[in-house]
Amino acid sequence: MARAAPRWTPGRRPRLGRYGCLVSLVAAAVCPHPPLLVPEVAGAAAGELDDLRAACDAAVARLLDARPEQLLLIGSGPRTARFNTADHGSLRPYGVDRQVRLWKVNCAGGPHLPLSLTVGAWLVGRSGTELPRFAHSVATDATADECARLGAELATAAAEPRTALLVLGDGSACRGQKAPGYDDPRAQAYDDGVAAALAHADTDALLGLDPVLSTELRAAGRAPWQVLAGAVRAAGGDWRGELTHHTARYGVAYLVATWERA
Repeated sequence: MARAAPRWTPGRRPRLGRYGCLVSLVAAAVCPHPPLLVPEVAGAAAGELDDLRAACDAAVARLLDARPEQLLLIGSGPRTARFNTADHGSLRPYGVDRQVRLWKVNCAGGPHLPLSLTVGAWLVGRSGTELPRFAHSVATDATADECARLGAELATAAAEPRTALLVLGDGSACRGQKAPGYDDPRAQAYDDGVAAALAHADTDALLGLDPVLSTELRAAGRAPWQVLAGAVRAAGGDWRGELTHHTARYGVAYLVATWERA
């Protein structure tokens, strides 16, 4: 069962990792989490997201190229929680009777993963990696400060393992009259701002995203992106970003990016 996130202690002095950073955070990738990314869910329309699927696969491959020793998945959920490595998510609400496990298979797991982490676990599973993987959700209504603190806690929780982050989150869902949130003239500028922040590894811009506006635009990625920003800040060092995909299929903005140490 999901457990409440441990409290982060301001002023706590984290251990230094082997590379002189607060934690051996080596890379991060940002991917969206629409259930239609899974071909079995999309059915005959699966080909419409082939380019997005390929971009996500490439982002995960770049994470693995950084030679991490473990993967940490971060996505939005109804509450902030960490998950058992044997927990799984279900695609049944989207028409496919399939469970997607985070990592291990044992009796300690349960059907606890939210959609974001379910799709993230599916993406990692496609890579064929056998690396340990862990997952943490952040509440959709968490404040920017709470997200930053959570990111700092996750980044300083363990100093030695080389860790790569897979951050799951969609952009606005208000890009056009057929969008889930209908058309909102603010959506384009919002998504363009996020895209620029991801392209330049701009933690200030991500932490500056307005939670109220993000909610109005139904941007599911706001809180996870801010956790990423908090983690990278805590890890220290210079980072470079690359935006590899930005489209607005079905009225929802889908962004894929990679962050690596400069």
